[in-house]
Amino acid sequence: MALRTFIKRNLILNNKCPLRISQRWSHFTFVPDTVSASEGETQRMNLFQAINNSLDIALTQDPTAVIFGEDVAFGGVFRCTVGLQEKHGKSRVFNTPLCEQGIAGFGIGAATAGATAIAEIQFADYILPAFDQICNEAAKYRYRSGGIYDCGSLTIRAPCSAVGHGAVYHSQSPEAFFAHCPGLKVVVPRGPIKAKGLLLSCIRDKNPCLFFEPKILYRSAVEQVPVKEYTMPLSKADILVEGDDITLVGWGTQVHVLREVCQLAKDQLNVSCELIDLVTILPWDKETIAQSVKKTGRLLIAHEAPLTSGFGAEIAASIQHECFLNLEAPIERVTGFDTPFPHMFEPFYMPDKWRCFEAVKKLVNY
Repeated sequence: MALRTFIKRNLILNNKCPLRISQRWSHFTFVPDTVSASEGETQRMNLFQAINNSLDIALTQDPTAVIFGEDVAFGGVFRCTVGLQEKHGKSRVFNTPLCEQGIAGFGIGAATAGATAIAEIQFADYILPAFDQICNEAAKYRYRSGGIYDCGSLTIRAPCSAVGHGAVYHSQSPEAFFAHCPGLKVVVPRGPIKAKGLLLSCIRDKNPCLFFEPKILYRSAVEQVPVKEYTMPLSKADILVEGDDITLVGWGTQVHVLREVCQLAKDQLNVSCELIDLVTILPWDKETIAQSVKKTGRLLIAHEAPLTSGFGAEIAASIQHECFLNLEAPIERVTGFDTPFPHMFEPFYMPDKWRCFEAVKKLVNY
């Protein structure tokens, strides 16, 4: 009902066409990160190349590391593993049957036996058949065995989120499902520099990790990425833009949407926004967000997943409890709608900069 009302107000009444290419493909502008000269030599990489580089380093430095999944031997549908089988051999980079439950189960077994297991689920939408293996086995294995067995060296990669034409089975953002499962770590990068460092951190972390990669960024996100090996801390949010009036929180692609919202708020409302990339969904960095909200008094959370029980709800509840006396307005969430992910109406489903900007105005005028 909410989606229907939104479409009527913005499409029918304003005579806008939902099929314009600019709307379907450009709901954000990618803003590249930079690194200091002290990081040494850099190379121009897009997101999938940075991930490929990270996987190559992992295979080179760890003789127990193996990569497996549907079609990874030839490079995968998004080319993230291209060239790795040729370089490291068929026993270390290999295809699996089309069975997500089997991929996760094999990864648990390989990790328990001492391997560094790196699994690929071809699309995050199809990770749900593996839900039991991930949440009831991988996440709990160490706990329920009293520390005798351990599959902490398991990392599962999966392309997630909207891509502009993916429709119901190739556009979903399932991070909140797994955020309810203690024992896992859930990470979402915003660009190539973060992707390389965070993926290496996940691979080396001694807990099962889910690494969700926003697929629309695979080719559209390009940065000068350090060539050397490096890692980045998990469970540490990044303050990308400092501000005083409103805290904006997102992850993955949504960070770039919110960057534009910061500029809109500054130009049109003279409002100073503080932008935070959550980076890690589980365990998440409550302290950084709480400190920001205590300063600004206002919080907007945006994500592509549906509103009800999206991870923004957990953030809102926690910050309301932690910062109740500091809040100047109710916490706002701008998200996908509580509907299956649409194809034709994707531009109106997305929490784009205009929906987020309206929420900023609501917060300011409360």
